[in-house]
Amino acid sequence: MELTHAQASQVSASTKDEILPVFRLGQRVRMTKPIRNDGSNPFNEPNEILVQAGAEGYVKHIGDWLQVIRIYEVHFIEEGDTYGCREAELEAIDDLDGYDEVAEELRWLKEHRAEKEVKKAAQMQSQKEGE
Repeated sequence: MELTHAQASQVSASTKDEILPVFRLGQRVRMTKPIRNDGSNPFNEPNEILVQAGAEGYVKHIGDWLQVIRIYEVHFIEEGDTYGCREAELEAIDDLDGYDEVAEELRWLKEHRAEKEVKKAAQMQSQKEGE
């Protein structure tokens, strides 16, 4: 997580995040605050803004820091970078088109697996007939 000292004092590290994650993997999110380099990013100047407030990205990974603070690894498409973000720094974006990429991927996987099973059964049947 890229926070300045002033920002770090605003986000209390002593509070525990909700038990269940607020956001899910693959969910589209928007930054509510800018992310600044706290010195941990060697490719940018300290205190330089890495991601502007309003930037959009997708949750790539969900982890915990110190077992109480949830960190969302967010890939920002326009910026081409991935940064760790707290729940308070993000907001969900409801897709205007209603397209659910995760549901589409699950549907495709189910169809693909069903096709593989049909092919496998046909292959086993032809092997039995050949014996």
